[in-house]
Amino acid sequence: MANPSTTIHVSRIIRRCLAVILLGMIAVLGGVLLLSKNLPSFEQLENFDPDLVTRIYSVDGKVLNELFIQKRVFVELDKIPTHMQNAVVASEDRRFYDHWGLSLRSVARAVVVNTLSMSYRQGFSTLTQQLARNLYKSVGFEDSIVRKIKEVITAIQIERTYTKDEILEMYLNTVHFGHGTYGVEAATKRFFGKESKNLTLDESALLVGLLPAPASYSPIHHPDRAIRRRNTVLRLLRDQAYISKGEFEENRSKTLESVQEMTKRGMAPYFTEYIRRILEKEDEVLNVNIYRDGLKIYTTLDSRLQSIAEDAVMQSIRDVQDRLNRRLFNNQEEFENLAFLTIYPEDTVKMMMSGERELYKDLRDKLLVQCAFVALDPKTGGILALIGGRPDYHDQFNRAVQAKRQPGSVFKPFVYTTALDNGYPVTEQLLNQPVVLNVQNVDGTWVKWKPQNYDGSTGGLTTLREGLRKSMNLISVRMVQQNIAPSEQVKRMAKRMGITTDIRAVDALALGTSEVYPLEIVSAYAAFANKGVYSKPFAITRIEDRYGNVIKNYYPERKEVLSAETAYLMTNLLQTVMDRGTAGSARWKYKFNRPAAGKTGTTQGWSDAWFVGFTPQIAAGCWFGVDDFRVPLGPGQDGSRAALPAWARFMRVAHDTLDLPIQNFVKPEGIQYKEICSVTKKSPLPACPIEKEIFKVGTEPTQKCKVHRTG
Repeated sequence: MANPSTTIHVSRIIRRCLAVILLGMIAVLGGVLLLSKNLPSFEQLENFDPDLVTRIYSVDGKVLNELFIQKRVFVELDKIPTHMQNAVVASEDRRFYDHWGLSLRSVARAVVVNTLSMSYRQGFSTLTQQLARNLYKSVGFEDSIVRKIKEVITAIQIERTYTKDEILEMYLNTVHFGHGTYGVEAATKRFFGKESKNLTLDESALLVGLLPAPASYSPIHHPDRAIRRRNTVLRLLRDQAYISKGEFEENRSKTLESVQEMTKRGMAPYFTEYIRRILEKEDEVLNVNIYRDGLKIYTTLDSRLQSIAEDAVMQSIRDVQDRLNRRLFNNQEEFENLAFLTIYPEDTVKMMMSGERELYKDLRDKLLVQCAFVALDPKTGGILALIGGRPDYHDQFNRAVQAKRQPGSVFKPFVYTTALDNGYPVTEQLLNQPVVLNVQNVDGTWVKWKPQNYDGSTGGLTTLREGLRKSMNLISVRMVQQNIAPSEQVKRMAKRMGITTDIRAVDALALGTSEVYPLEIVSAYAAFANKGVYSKPFAITRIEDRYGNVIKNYYPERKEVLSAETAYLMTNLLQTVMDRGTAGSARWKYKFNRPAAGKTGTTQGWSDAWFVGFTPQIAAGCWFGVDDFRVPLGPGQDGSRAALPAWARFMRVAHDTLDLPIQNFVKPEGIQYKEICSVTKKSPLPACPIEKEIFKVGTEPTQKCKVHRTG
């Protein structure tokens, strides 16, 4: 018979044990609840929304560049190769499809290993726990039991919220692969320069091998370690029957030749930086974050034309740089001052200038030939190509939109347009004789300046057509001085046509002494091609969110700034420049023979060389010079020699590449051809030598020729 006191004692022990267990369970539950307070809610779990890369697209569908803080591009699971999915499961969590967020077998193994070693040697994170840590910062990254509990709680919630495929998809789009990349798509582009759907088996194994320690197993910095890790992943795939022995042997013998060491620079870097600055002004208005929201920015730029422009510009850069080098190398005093030869070895600087090595940064603004190039669609103002500096020396200064340079003779069309708009015909004649200008110095003092024509010539009466064809400075100045095109009116005309810089209304403006931006001068010329309608330059066509919903559309902004008749007359004059004037080499040397119009420009002292021109389909312009305007390109480095070649090469290849039809400029009804005396430019008599000229209706000559009268 049991002793009653013993029974009571055992009962008391059982009650105490139950109480301890209950208290322990309450403590554990309380701890779990406490830790859960800072963890994501079910609502957060159901609205997976990671930071994604914003991509900038060309009009022909190419990715030009990406904006991001963490480089992550989301891609659906069915677009990721099966062998990539299998490699992740085999390497990171072989029981992924069997557990519910926590693998008890892995936990037990970790407890045994860590207890025996008296240290933390074995982890037990499932793939879902890793995802929990990647997605939600509140889980934490420190190695501790608290973090593990947080991971387990969040992982279980994730497993209750998502399917296994959805979890695997999220994991593959959030995991860190090193070198600033997050997710398999961004990593594939970084390491292999392609999309993840094109990954090979060995490349997938290499990427998965990075996951435990991306820095330690980087194929860029530690190729031997990367290969060993890749082969470990391949072995796991073989052992778990995802691949055959033959596939294992074939792929483990491959090298890392497909890995690219340097990240490919995005296309059109000056253009995409221009886009980024526009977006930074728009993001608050549109309530978006351009670095996190995975936006799609569709632009006007054509990647084909951009490549053509860069090739054309680089050919000219090399030629102009060679000529500048020869000039400086032959002028020891100037070279010593500009190249800081008291600091740098002369031979080293010469090698750098010749392109054998990269030039020191503090010498670039004085010794490097720089450039700007812009191509536009005249009808819309869409930017088709843009270069803001040398493609081989990319920097943060976008000369196409930020550099204010004197335009020289490319400004003259504003003077001529003003005269035509005032009703003067193209046959108006002016005396090609010296004039004197009052010019204000930087210190505010005024001096007399006696400009000359480019070739130093003078002559008699000269028509507007002939004056522009030969780019005669004296004719342009006389137009201003004789109120055919008063300086104030010229200034207003330039402003009307989109020039925003300070145009100084003095006589010297006829020679292009007031600075302009390259983008604006090209867009102004585009108005001639577009029948007098100015289209404001624009770069973005629409912005979409990550789901393809349109956030904003952008449309051309147009306004009529000239009559169609004035625009056609000016275009016709500029065609003469192209066909038999200062731009003639575009025809006979560079074989660009489509109907086109344009103008060369060279500034005082050879500091700036320009060419701006257009067809009915494309308007383009380029500038060459040295950033420090006090350093001239050198005698003879004028617009026709330094700038026109790049323009002509671009226009020829661009039109052919786009397969654009040959188009003539359309003559408005208000323009008529009339026969005139080729000597006096008056209405002809029977004895007069005849030529045809165009006139705006009502401006044709009415006076008869007085030279060719008969008895």
